[in-house]
Amino acid sequence: MATKKATGQVRVTQVRSTIGRLESHKACVRGLGLRRMHHSRVLNDTPEVRGMIRKVSYMVECEEVS
Repeated sequence: MATKKATGQVRVTQVRSTIGRLESHKACVRGLGLRRMHHSRVLNDTPEVRGMIRKVSYMVECEEVS
């Protein structure tokens, strides 16, 4: 069984609205735990989270947290 090791954390902030977006993109934003504009979450830096951030990169800002 492979284990995943988090290398750090990232702060993700929603900067654009989900109104009129694809359902799969709305689902990614909700999956990141973002509920509204300018809402931020600190998440573990995993490949799954990076993939969701990449998919909706035009709606979110991402920064490394030490």
